[in-house]
Amino acid sequence: MGVPDQLAERMSMAEQHEYLRARFSRRNMIRGGAVTLGAVTGGAFVPGAVAQAATPTRTFASAESVDGALVAPFGRHLAYGSDPRTEMTVSWQVPVAVKKPFIRIGARPWDLSRKIEAEVRTLYTPAGVGASGDHTQYYVHAKLSRLRPGQTYYYGVGHQGFDPAEPHLTGTLGTFTTAPAHKQPFTFTAFGDQGVSYHALANDSLLLGQNPAFHLHAGDIAYADPAGQGKTSDTVFDSRTWDQFLAQTESVAKSVPWMVSFGNHDMEAWYSPNGYGGEEARFTLPDNGPDKAHLPGVYSFVYGNTAVISLDPNDVSFEIPANLGISGGTQTTWFEGQLKKYRAAKDIDFIIVFFHHCAYCTSTAHASEGGVRQEWVPLFEKYTVDLVINGHNHQYERTDVIKGDKVAKKLPIGETAYSETEGVVYVTAGAAGRSLYAFSAPDSYEGHLNEQDSVASFINTKDGKVNETVAWSRVRYLNYSFLRVDVEPAARGHYAKLKVSGIAETGDRIDHFTVARKAK
Repeated sequence: MGVPDQLAERMSMAEQHEYLRARFSRRNMIRGGAVTLGAVTGGAFVPGAVAQAATPTRTFASAESVDGALVAPFGRHLAYGSDPRTEMTVSWQVPVAVKKPFIRIGARPWDLSRKIEAEVRTLYTPAGVGASGDHTQYYVHAKLSRLRPGQTYYYGVGHQGFDPAEPHLTGTLGTFTTAPAHKQPFTFTAFGDQGVSYHALANDSLLLGQNPAFHLHAGDIAYADPAGQGKTSDTVFDSRTWDQFLAQTESVAKSVPWMVSFGNHDMEAWYSPNGYGGEEARFTLPDNGPDKAHLPGVYSFVYGNTAVISLDPNDVSFEIPANLGISGGTQTTWFEGQLKKYRAAKDIDFIIVFFHHCAYCTSTAHASEGGVRQEWVPLFEKYTVDLVINGHNHQYERTDVIKGDKVAKKLPIGETAYSETEGVVYVTAGAAGRSLYAFSAPDSYEGHLNEQDSVASFINTKDGKVNETVAWSRVRYLNYSFLRVDVEPAARGHYAKLKVSGIAETGDRIDHFTVARKAK
């Protein structure tokens, strides 16, 4: 992205950002702020429901010459707010500046009379920054609140000249369903390291068939920066990759909340000192994290009996230190507070934590991240986290039950872990679409067992890579895949369950196990 490699090696994300800003144009940059939009009342909405824009809508001279009827929105994607029962953000993209973007929404597809103004966030990449020089992207967002729990809504997105309520455009409508008010069974899916590829598209298609309530993306989202070191060269960074990614993902994300976490390939130095300015233009995530200015990908939400926490491991990564220490410890402090709160909550049984860098993995590429083990693994164990989902390594791997860096209990395929007393299970689900890595041991998965007593691997520490021989690698599958989790609540005192399955791109099941905990 314009920083010489030898210089970038010594620079943090913030330093690279300042370097690039001094070298290239400063025009058309994303701005902060908030605008409250008009109220929505009646029908399936709670009276007084509002949509809130995260940044002000801006007017562009180029819009004067654009016929909105010739411009179709694309790349629709959803995200929960802090309360999935009542809050949802609908986001989309347009290829050029348009006038007066809006969303129509209602409880029935033939009743979309509620028209709510949306806002545009522009992202300008000047000539000289990567391969996409002098390119402007337009992302549109409508943040809805005070919705009804467990309600399916129909929506359409548009702008002046393109109204989804017109009969010839009703095929562009989408739907979403808010989280229920009470505990009930549900399914969610997860993976990391997707990018744009045939395999990425195939996994998306298979995801949709699982009928998930939401999807977790554990970082390295689009790979506009394929270098992934928090530093890029002129020849590799291409912001237009995001256009392709959002178009690819729309088939799922227009109806399934697409909850993302940030990986090393998501740090793009030009847009902001923390590298996340681009992501802040493209996504609207829950704003309940510890430090939105530095860590916009850190947040939590509750769906039914399950709390989900997204972390940013770039903050603690020894392997890729561009953002190492960016939170000054506030992320870990906030994380422990969330764990303590959710464990004390009377209606929450499970805690799921997802983020990019692996705590435990035997890949020959990145393997395990020592910063994660140092900062967060003790908290996983102290608060008996039920499942940890990672990406980073492009393969599927699942551990035994781990406690104190050792196998607390072997967990063969089909068996059950009791998280309250036994320890934590870790899943690497990083085979969503990018080129695959390798294992140092043979594959071992459902229907193809090849168990090993020990596996040679390494861990990234502040002093570099340190070799280790581990016994916790239970399932290894080197092909494209994703994770499916079926959540089954239970009456108080009975065992609630997470039924976890690894699903290959072929549709075959490659792993399954259960995490059980007595329901509150």
